[in-house]
Amino acid sequence: MEATGTDEVEKIKSKFMSAWHNMKYSWVLKTKTYFSRNSPVFLLGKCYHFKTEGEYRALHSFQSSSAGLSTDGSNFDKINTEISGNVEEFRRDFISRIWLTYREEFPQIKGSALTTDCGWGCTLRTGQMLLAQGLMLHFLGRAWVWPEALDMDSSDSESWTSTTVRRLTASFEASLTAERDARVPPRPPRGPARRGRDVAEARNEVYHRKIISWFGDSPLAAFGLHQLIEFGKKSGKMAGDWYGPAVVAHILRKAVEEARDPELQGVTVYVAQDCTVYSSDVIDRQCSLMDSGKAGTKAVIILVPVRLGGERTNTDYLEFVKGVLSLEYCVGIIGGKPKQSYYFAGFQDDSLIYMDPHYCQSFVDVSIKDFPLESFHCPSPKKMSFKKMDPSCTIGFYCRTVQDFEKASEEITKMLKSSSKEKYPLFTFVKGHSRDYDFASSPLHEENDLFSEEEKKRLKRFSTEEFVLL
Repeated sequence: MEATGTDEVEKIKSKFMSAWHNMKYSWVLKTKTYFSRNSPVFLLGKCYHFKTEGEYRALHSFQSSSAGLSTDGSNFDKINTEISGNVEEFRRDFISRIWLTYREEFPQIKGSALTTDCGWGCTLRTGQMLLAQGLMLHFLGRAWVWPEALDMDSSDSESWTSTTVRRLTASFEASLTAERDARVPPRPPRGPARRGRDVAEARNEVYHRKIISWFGDSPLAAFGLHQLIEFGKKSGKMAGDWYGPAVVAHILRKAVEEARDPELQGVTVYVAQDCTVYSSDVIDRQCSLMDSGKAGTKAVIILVPVRLGGERTNTDYLEFVKGVLSLEYCVGIIGGKPKQSYYFAGFQDDSLIYMDPHYCQSFVDVSIKDFPLESFHCPSPKKMSFKKMDPSCTIGFYCRTVQDFEKASEEITKMLKSSSKEKYPLFTFVKGHSRDYDFASSPLHEENDLFSEEEKKRLKRFSTEEFVLL
Protein backbone atom coordinates (compact mmCIF):
# COMPACT_ATOMS: atom_id res chain seq x y z
CA MET A 1 0.00 0.00 0.00
CA GLU A 2 2.85 2.33 0.81
CA ALA A 3 4.37 1.80 -2.65
CA THR A 4 1.01 2.48 -4.28
CA GLY A 5 0.67 5.73 -2.37
CA THR A 6 4.15 6.76 -3.44
CA ASP A 7 3.26 6.03 -7.08
CA GLU A 8 0.16 8.21 -6.82
CA VAL A 9 2.18 11.06 -5.35
CA GLU A 10 4.69 10.75 -8.19
CA LYS A 11 1.90 10.81 -10.79
CA ILE A 12 0.33 13.92 -9.24
CA LYS A 13 3.75 15.57 -9.04
CA SER A 14 4.42 14.67 -12.67
CA LYS A 15 1.10 16.18 -13.82
CA PHE A 16 1.73 19.35 -11.84
CA MET A 17 5.23 19.73 -13.31
CA SER A 18 3.87 19.05 -16.80
CA ALA A 19 1.32 21.84 -16.45
CA TRP A 20 3.96 24.21 -15.12
CA HIS A 21 6.42 23.39 -17.88
CA ASN A 22 3.74 23.74 -20.53
CA MET A 23 3.15 27.30 -19.36
CA LYS A 24 6.83 28.02 -18.86
CA TYR A 25 7.97 26.73 -22.27
CA SER A 26 5.19 28.09 -24.48
CA TRP A 27 6.75 31.52 -25.00
CA VAL A 28 9.87 30.53 -26.88
CA LEU A 29 8.71 31.40 -30.41
CA LYS A 30 7.49 34.86 -29.45
CA THR A 31 10.93 36.43 -29.15
CA LYS A 32 12.34 38.50 -32.02
CA THR A 33 15.26 37.50 -34.22
CA TYR A 34 17.32 40.19 -35.92
CA PHE A 35 19.13 39.55 -39.21
CA SER A 36 21.54 41.88 -40.95
CA ARG A 37 20.86 42.65 -44.62
CA ASN A 38 24.57 43.42 -45.16
CA SER A 39 26.00 40.01 -44.28
CA PRO A 40 25.48 36.51 -45.67
CA VAL A 41 23.72 33.84 -43.65
CA PHE A 42 25.14 30.30 -43.51
CA LEU A 43 22.94 27.29 -42.83
CA LEU A 44 24.55 23.84 -42.72
CA GLY A 45 26.91 24.56 -45.58
CA LYS A 46 24.64 26.76 -47.68
CA CYS A 47 25.04 30.50 -47.99
CA TYR A 48 22.20 32.98 -48.44
CA HIS A 49 22.39 36.72 -49.02
CA PHE A 50 19.60 39.21 -48.33
CA LYS A 51 21.32 42.30 -49.68
CA THR A 52 19.42 43.06 -52.91
CA GLU A 53 16.45 45.39 -52.69
CA GLY A 54 13.93 42.72 -53.65
CA GLU A 55 15.34 40.25 -51.17
CA TYR A 56 15.38 42.94 -48.47
CA ARG A 57 11.65 43.49 -48.97
CA ALA A 58 11.04 39.74 -48.72
CA LEU A 59 13.17 39.52 -45.57
CA HIS A 60 11.30 42.43 -44.02
CA SER A 61 8.00 40.68 -44.72
CA PHE A 62 9.38 37.40 -43.40
CA GLN A 63 10.30 39.00 -40.12
CA SER A 64 7.33 41.31 -39.72
CA SER A 65 5.49 38.90 -37.44
CA SER A 66 8.33 37.26 -35.58
CA ALA A 67 11.58 39.13 -36.10
CA GLY A 68 13.31 42.41 -36.74
CA LEU A 69 15.97 43.65 -39.13
CA SER A 70 19.37 44.99 -38.26
CA THR A 71 21.44 47.10 -40.63
CA ASP A 72 24.77 46.58 -38.94
CA GLY A 73 27.16 43.66 -39.32
CA SER A 74 30.28 42.83 -41.25
CA ASN A 75 30.80 40.46 -44.16
CA PHE A 76 32.10 37.01 -43.43
CA ASP A 77 34.75 36.72 -46.14
CA LYS A 78 37.16 34.10 -44.87
CA ILE A 79 35.31 31.15 -46.37
CA ASN A 80 35.07 30.68 -50.10
CA THR A 81 31.60 29.37 -50.78
CA GLU A 82 29.02 29.96 -53.45
CA ILE A 83 26.09 32.20 -52.60
CA SER A 84 23.19 29.89 -53.15
CA GLY A 85 19.92 31.64 -52.70
CA ASN A 86 17.74 34.46 -51.46
CA VAL A 87 15.66 34.98 -48.35
CA GLU A 88 12.71 32.86 -49.47
CA GLU A 89 15.02 29.94 -50.21
CA PHE A 90 16.65 30.40 -46.81
CA ARG A 91 13.25 30.28 -45.13
CA ARG A 92 12.31 27.14 -47.01
CA ASP A 93 15.65 25.52 -46.19
CA PHE A 94 15.48 26.40 -42.48
CA ILE A 95 11.87 25.28 -42.05
CA SER A 96 12.68 21.98 -43.79
CA ARG A 97 15.10 20.96 -41.01
CA ILE A 98 13.55 18.59 -38.48
CA TRP A 99 12.72 20.32 -35.19
CA LEU A 100 12.40 18.17 -32.06
CA THR A 101 11.18 19.80 -28.87
CA TYR A 102 9.85 19.07 -25.43
CA ARG A 103 6.66 17.00 -25.56
CA GLU A 104 3.96 16.22 -23.03
CA GLU A 105 1.43 13.42 -22.52
CA PHE A 106 3.49 10.79 -24.31
CA PRO A 107 3.55 7.14 -23.09
CA GLN A 108 5.07 6.83 -19.63
CA ILE A 109 8.83 6.35 -19.58
CA LYS A 110 9.80 2.94 -18.22
CA GLY A 111 10.93 3.03 -14.62
CA SER A 112 9.46 6.47 -13.94
CA ALA A 113 6.16 8.32 -13.75
CA LEU A 114 7.29 10.82 -16.40
CA THR A 115 5.11 11.53 -19.42
CA THR A 116 7.02 14.67 -20.45
CA ASP A 117 10.67 15.67 -20.85
CA CYS A 118 10.07 19.34 -20.06
CA GLY A 119 12.87 20.79 -17.96
CA TRP A 120 15.42 18.02 -18.48
CA GLY A 121 15.39 16.53 -22.00
CA CYS A 122 16.73 19.41 -24.10
CA THR A 123 20.17 17.90 -24.81
CA LEU A 124 18.59 14.64 -25.90
CA ARG A 125 16.36 16.68 -28.22
CA THR A 126 19.28 18.60 -29.72
CA GLY A 127 21.09 15.29 -30.21
CA GLN A 128 18.02 13.97 -31.99
CA MET A 129 18.00 17.01 -34.28
CA LEU A 130 21.65 16.49 -35.20
CA LEU A 131 21.08 12.81 -35.95
CA ALA A 132 17.93 13.66 -37.92
CA GLN A 133 19.95 16.04 -40.11
CA GLY A 134 22.47 13.27 -40.76
CA LEU A 135 19.68 10.91 -41.80
CA MET A 136 18.17 13.60 -44.02
CA LEU A 137 21.49 13.96 -45.82
CA HIS A 138 21.67 10.19 -46.18
CA PHE A 139 18.16 9.56 -47.51
CA LEU A 140 17.13 12.90 -49.03
CA GLY A 141 20.32 14.85 -49.77
CA ARG A 142 21.23 18.42 -48.86
CA ALA A 143 19.25 19.95 -51.73
CA TRP A 144 15.92 18.54 -50.49
CA VAL A 145 13.36 20.93 -49.04
CA TRP A 146 9.89 20.22 -47.72
CA PRO A 147 7.42 21.30 -50.44
CA GLU A 148 4.97 22.52 -47.78
CA ALA A 149 7.55 24.49 -45.80
CA LEU A 150 5.92 27.82 -46.59
CA ASP A 151 2.34 26.54 -46.17
CA MET A 152 2.38 25.47 -42.54
CA ASP A 153 -0.64 27.57 -41.63
CA SER A 154 -2.88 25.80 -44.16
CA SER A 155 -3.17 22.71 -41.96
CA ASP A 156 -5.23 22.27 -38.82
CA SER A 157 -2.28 21.69 -36.55
CA GLU A 158 -3.68 20.46 -33.27
CA SER A 159 -0.22 19.37 -32.21
CA TRP A 160 0.85 22.96 -31.45
CA THR A 161 0.32 23.90 -27.83
CA SER A 162 0.10 27.64 -28.49
CA THR A 163 -2.21 29.62 -30.77
CA THR A 164 0.68 32.06 -31.10
CA VAL A 165 2.37 29.69 -33.53
CA ARG A 166 -0.69 29.47 -35.76
CA ARG A 167 -0.97 33.25 -35.82
CA LEU A 168 2.74 33.58 -36.47
CA THR A 169 2.74 31.17 -39.41
CA ALA A 170 -0.46 32.65 -40.81
CA SER A 171 1.05 36.12 -40.84
CA PHE A 172 4.35 34.67 -42.00
CA GLU A 173 2.65 33.10 -45.04
CA ALA A 174 0.24 35.97 -45.78
CA SER A 175 3.13 38.39 -46.08
CA LEU A 176 4.38 36.54 -49.14
CA THR A 177 1.09 35.59 -50.80
CA ALA A 178 1.06 38.39 -53.34
CA GLU A 179 4.73 37.99 -54.19
CA ARG A 180 4.50 34.23 -54.59
CA ASP A 181 1.27 34.38 -56.62
CA ALA A 182 2.95 36.73 -59.05
CA ARG A 183 5.80 34.29 -59.52
CA VAL A 184 3.76 31.11 -60.04
CA PRO A 185 4.34 29.92 -63.62
CA PRO A 186 1.68 28.20 -65.70
CA ARG A 187 1.27 24.54 -64.74
CA PRO A 188 3.31 22.46 -67.21
CA PRO A 189 1.74 19.51 -69.03
CA ARG A 190 2.05 16.21 -67.21
CA GLY A 191 4.62 14.64 -69.49
CA PRO A 192 7.19 11.95 -68.59
CA ALA A 193 9.46 14.48 -66.86
CA ARG A 194 6.60 15.70 -64.66
CA ARG A 195 5.60 12.14 -63.80
CA GLY A 196 9.22 11.41 -62.92
CA ARG A 197 9.27 14.37 -60.57
CA ASP A 198 6.03 13.19 -58.99
CA VAL A 199 7.58 9.78 -58.30
CA ALA A 200 10.67 11.41 -56.78
CA GLU A 201 8.55 13.72 -54.62
CA ALA A 202 6.44 10.80 -53.39
CA ARG A 203 9.58 8.84 -52.53
CA ASN A 204 11.05 11.82 -50.67
CA GLU A 205 7.86 12.35 -48.69
CA VAL A 206 7.94 8.70 -47.60
CA TYR A 207 11.45 9.16 -46.23
CA HIS A 208 10.55 12.52 -44.71
CA ARG A 209 7.82 10.87 -42.65
CA LYS A 210 9.91 7.80 -41.93
CA ILE A 211 12.80 9.84 -40.53
CA ILE A 212 10.44 11.76 -38.24
CA SER A 213 8.79 8.50 -37.12
CA TRP A 214 12.18 7.16 -35.96
CA PHE A 215 12.21 10.02 -33.42
CA GLY A 216 8.66 9.53 -32.19
CA ASP A 217 7.96 9.68 -28.45
CA SER A 218 7.10 6.02 -28.02
CA PRO A 219 9.02 2.99 -26.72
CA LEU A 220 9.22 1.43 -30.20
CA ALA A 221 10.78 4.41 -32.02
CA ALA A 222 14.44 3.65 -32.81
CA PHE A 223 15.72 7.08 -31.77
CA GLY A 224 12.81 8.23 -29.64
CA LEU A 225 13.28 9.59 -26.15
CA HIS A 226 12.26 6.28 -24.55
CA GLN A 227 14.99 4.33 -26.35
CA LEU A 228 17.67 6.97 -25.76
CA ILE A 229 16.93 6.93 -22.04
CA GLU A 230 17.30 3.14 -21.98
CA PHE A 231 20.77 3.47 -23.53
CA GLY A 232 21.57 6.31 -21.15
CA LYS A 233 20.94 4.03 -18.16
CA LYS A 234 24.10 2.16 -19.13
CA SER A 235 26.08 5.31 -18.41
CA GLY A 236 24.32 5.94 -15.11
CA LYS A 237 21.74 8.41 -16.46
CA MET A 238 18.04 8.10 -15.67
CA ALA A 239 14.88 9.74 -16.98
CA GLY A 240 14.73 13.22 -15.47
CA ASP A 241 18.52 13.57 -15.22
CA TRP A 242 20.49 16.16 -17.16
CA TYR A 243 22.58 14.99 -20.10
CA GLY A 244 25.72 16.62 -21.50
CA PRO A 245 26.66 16.81 -25.21
CA ALA A 246 29.35 14.12 -24.93
CA VAL A 247 27.10 11.63 -23.14
CA VAL A 248 24.41 12.19 -25.77
CA ALA A 249 26.96 11.50 -28.53
CA HIS A 250 27.65 8.04 -27.09
CA ILE A 251 23.94 7.39 -26.57
CA LEU A 252 23.26 8.22 -30.23
CA ARG A 253 26.01 5.85 -31.34
CA LYS A 254 24.50 3.01 -29.37
CA ALA A 255 21.01 3.80 -30.61
CA VAL A 256 22.15 3.60 -34.25
CA GLU A 257 24.08 0.38 -33.58
CA GLU A 258 21.02 -1.25 -32.03
CA ALA A 259 18.50 -0.01 -34.64
CA ARG A 260 16.91 -2.95 -36.44
CA ASP A 261 15.12 -1.17 -39.29
CA PRO A 262 16.67 -2.48 -42.55
CA GLU A 263 16.73 1.10 -43.86
CA LEU A 264 19.21 2.03 -41.13
CA GLN A 265 21.72 -0.74 -41.80
CA GLY A 266 23.63 1.50 -44.18
CA VAL A 267 24.44 4.12 -41.51
CA THR A 268 26.86 3.98 -38.60
CA VAL A 269 28.06 6.47 -35.96
CA TYR A 270 31.59 7.04 -34.72
CA VAL A 271 32.39 9.07 -31.59
CA ALA A 272 35.86 10.60 -31.31
CA GLN A 273 37.93 9.42 -28.35
CA ASP A 274 39.58 12.12 -26.27
CA CYS A 275 39.33 14.66 -29.13
CA THR A 276 40.93 12.25 -31.59
CA VAL A 277 39.36 10.69 -34.69
CA TYR A 278 41.15 7.43 -35.56
CA SER A 279 40.82 7.09 -39.32
CA SER A 280 41.17 3.32 -39.47
CA ASP A 281 38.44 2.87 -36.85
CA VAL A 282 36.11 5.07 -38.91
CA ILE A 283 36.86 3.20 -42.15
CA ASP A 284 36.42 -0.16 -40.38
CA ARG A 285 32.97 0.96 -39.35
CA GLN A 286 32.13 2.04 -42.87
CA CYS A 287 33.32 -1.24 -44.33
CA SER A 288 31.74 -3.55 -41.71
CA LEU A 289 29.13 -6.09 -42.77
CA MET A 290 25.50 -5.21 -42.37
CA ASP A 291 23.23 -7.38 -40.19
CA SER A 292 21.91 -9.06 -43.32
CA GLY A 293 25.44 -10.21 -44.11
CA LYS A 294 25.57 -8.07 -47.23
CA ALA A 295 28.80 -6.32 -48.05
CA GLY A 296 28.73 -2.61 -48.77
CA THR A 297 30.15 0.66 -47.56
CA LYS A 298 28.19 2.37 -44.83
CA ALA A 299 27.76 6.09 -44.44
CA VAL A 300 29.19 7.42 -41.19
CA ILE A 301 28.12 10.19 -38.86
CA ILE A 302 31.17 11.38 -36.92
CA LEU A 303 30.55 12.99 -33.54
CA VAL A 304 33.35 14.94 -31.87
CA PRO A 305 32.83 16.08 -28.25
CA VAL A 306 35.02 19.12 -27.58
CA ARG A 307 35.46 22.06 -25.23
CA LEU A 308 35.86 25.49 -26.76
CA GLY A 309 37.70 26.90 -23.77
CA GLY A 310 37.75 26.66 -19.99
CA GLU A 311 35.01 28.20 -17.90
CA ARG A 312 33.94 30.35 -20.83
CA THR A 313 34.10 29.89 -24.58
CA ASN A 314 37.36 31.13 -26.08
CA THR A 315 36.50 33.57 -28.88
CA ASP A 316 39.59 32.38 -30.78
CA TYR A 317 37.49 29.35 -31.77
CA LEU A 318 34.82 31.48 -33.46
CA GLU A 319 36.37 31.24 -36.92
CA PHE A 320 36.62 27.47 -36.64
CA VAL A 321 32.97 27.11 -35.62
CA LYS A 322 32.01 29.30 -38.57
CA GLY A 323 34.16 27.20 -40.85
CA VAL A 324 32.56 23.99 -39.63
CA LEU A 325 29.01 25.28 -40.12
CA SER A 326 29.93 26.37 -43.66
CA LEU A 327 30.61 22.74 -44.68
CA GLU A 328 27.76 20.87 -46.37
CA TYR A 329 28.71 17.63 -44.63
CA CYS A 330 28.38 19.30 -41.23
CA VAL A 331 25.20 18.12 -39.51
CA GLY A 332 25.28 20.77 -36.81
CA ILE A 333 26.44 21.18 -33.23
CA ILE A 334 24.92 19.94 -29.97
CA GLY A 335 25.66 22.83 -27.67
CA GLY A 336 23.95 25.75 -26.03
CA LYS A 337 24.53 28.27 -23.33
CA PRO A 338 24.77 27.51 -19.59
CA LYS A 339 21.64 25.68 -18.40
CA GLN A 340 20.12 25.43 -21.91
CA SER A 341 20.93 23.18 -24.87
CA TYR A 342 20.45 24.33 -28.47
CA TYR A 343 20.98 22.78 -31.89
CA PHE A 344 23.34 25.10 -33.78
CA ALA A 345 22.86 24.94 -37.54
CA GLY A 346 24.30 28.16 -38.94
CA PHE A 347 25.57 31.68 -38.30
CA GLN A 348 25.56 35.29 -39.41
CA ASP A 349 28.52 37.49 -38.49
CA ASP A 350 29.39 36.57 -34.87
CA SER A 351 25.98 35.10 -34.00
CA LEU A 352 24.95 31.45 -34.18
CA ILE A 353 21.64 30.39 -35.71
CA TYR A 354 19.89 27.65 -33.78
CA MET A 355 16.74 25.67 -33.20
CA ASP A 356 15.43 25.69 -29.66
CA PRO A 357 13.98 22.52 -28.08
CA HIS A 358 12.57 24.48 -25.11
CA TYR A 359 9.05 24.58 -26.45
CA CYS A 360 6.45 22.24 -24.99
CA GLN A 361 4.21 20.59 -27.58
CA SER A 362 1.62 17.85 -27.37
CA PHE A 363 2.43 14.22 -28.11
CA VAL A 364 2.02 13.20 -31.75
CA ASP A 365 1.40 9.54 -32.55
CA VAL A 366 3.75 9.00 -35.50
CA SER A 367 2.51 5.43 -36.00
CA ILE A 368 -0.74 6.62 -37.57
CA LYS A 369 -0.98 7.23 -41.30
CA ASP A 370 -0.53 10.85 -42.38
CA PHE A 371 0.31 12.10 -38.88
CA PRO A 372 0.61 15.94 -38.78
CA LEU A 373 4.08 17.18 -39.69
CA GLU A 374 3.82 20.86 -38.76
CA SER A 375 5.06 20.56 -35.18
CA PHE A 376 8.27 18.91 -36.40
CA HIS A 377 9.31 22.00 -38.37
CA CYS A 378 10.31 25.30 -36.80
CA PRO A 379 8.68 28.40 -38.35
CA SER A 380 11.28 30.90 -37.15
CA PRO A 381 15.08 30.85 -36.65
CA LYS A 382 16.76 32.19 -33.52
CA LYS A 383 20.19 33.75 -33.04
CA MET A 384 22.66 33.93 -30.18
CA SER A 385 26.02 35.65 -29.78
CA PHE A 386 28.94 33.23 -29.99
CA LYS A 387 30.27 34.72 -26.75
CA LYS A 388 27.29 33.27 -24.86
CA MET A 389 27.95 29.73 -26.06
CA ASP A 390 28.93 27.22 -23.39
CA PRO A 391 32.34 25.65 -24.16
CA SER A 392 31.04 22.05 -23.98
CA CYS A 393 29.61 20.85 -27.28
CA THR A 394 29.57 18.00 -29.79
CA ILE A 395 30.22 18.65 -33.49
CA GLY A 396 28.74 16.34 -36.11
CA PHE A 397 29.77 15.43 -39.67
CA TYR A 398 28.25 13.10 -42.27
CA CYS A 399 30.32 11.19 -44.86
CA ARG A 400 28.55 8.94 -47.35
CA THR A 401 31.64 7.02 -48.56
CA VAL A 402 35.20 6.27 -47.45
CA GLN A 403 36.40 8.72 -50.10
CA ASP A 404 34.11 11.39 -48.64
CA PHE A 405 35.55 10.73 -45.18
CA GLU A 406 39.13 11.00 -46.40
CA LYS A 407 38.36 14.26 -48.21
CA ALA A 408 36.48 15.65 -45.20
CA SER A 409 39.28 14.75 -42.78
CA GLU A 410 41.83 16.56 -44.96
CA GLU A 411 39.65 19.65 -45.27
CA ILE A 412 38.77 19.80 -41.57
CA THR A 413 42.42 19.26 -40.59
CA LYS A 414 43.45 22.28 -42.70
CA MET A 415 40.68 24.31 -41.10
CA LEU A 416 41.79 23.24 -37.62
CA LYS A 417 45.37 24.27 -38.30
CA SER A 418 44.52 27.60 -39.88
CA SER A 419 42.05 28.61 -37.16
CA SER A 420 44.02 27.46 -34.12
CA LYS A 421 46.09 30.04 -32.27
CA GLU A 422 46.95 27.48 -29.64
CA LYS A 423 49.72 24.88 -29.86
CA TYR A 424 47.18 22.08 -30.19
CA PRO A 425 43.98 22.08 -32.28
CA LEU A 426 40.53 21.34 -30.85
CA PHE A 427 40.70 17.78 -32.15
CA THR A 428 42.78 15.77 -34.58
CA PHE A 429 42.55 13.08 -37.24
CA VAL A 430 45.26 10.42 -36.93
CA LYS A 431 46.08 7.37 -39.00
CA GLY A 432 45.59 3.91 -37.55
CA HIS A 433 43.34 2.39 -34.91
CA SER A 434 42.82 3.56 -31.35
CA ARG A 435 44.32 0.31 -30.08
CA ASP A 436 47.57 1.25 -31.83
CA TYR A 437 47.86 4.08 -29.34
CA ASP A 438 47.13 1.90 -26.27
CA PHE A 439 43.53 3.08 -25.96
CA ALA A 440 40.43 0.94 -25.69
CA SER A 441 39.84 -1.40 -28.62
CA SER A 442 37.67 -0.37 -31.52
CA PRO A 443 33.95 -0.11 -30.70
CA LEU A 444 33.39 -2.71 -33.42
CA HIS A 445 34.82 -5.35 -31.11
CA GLU A 446 33.06 -4.45 -27.90
CA GLU A 447 31.29 -7.13 -25.94
CA ASN A 448 27.53 -7.31 -25.64
CA ASP A 449 27.48 -4.79 -22.81
CA LEU A 450 26.23 -1.53 -24.33
CA PHE A 451 29.15 0.46 -22.97
CA SER A 452 32.66 -0.85 -22.38
CA GLU A 453 34.38 -0.20 -19.05
CA GLU A 454 36.60 2.42 -20.71
CA GLU A 455 33.54 4.17 -22.14
CA LYS A 456 31.78 4.10 -18.78
CA LYS A 457 34.76 5.80 -17.14
CA ARG A 458 34.86 8.40 -19.92
CA LEU A 459 31.12 9.03 -19.70
CA LYS A 460 31.26 9.46 -15.93
CA ARG A 461 34.07 11.98 -16.39
CA PHE A 462 32.03 13.90 -18.98
CA SER A 463 28.98 13.77 -16.72
CA THR A 464 30.80 15.38 -13.82
CA GLU A 465 32.68 17.97 -15.88
CA GLU A 466 29.94 19.24 -18.13
CA PHE A 467 27.49 22.02 -17.44
CA VAL A 468 24.01 21.33 -16.18
CA LEU A 469 21.40 21.50 -18.92
CA LEU A 470 17.77 22.28 -18.26
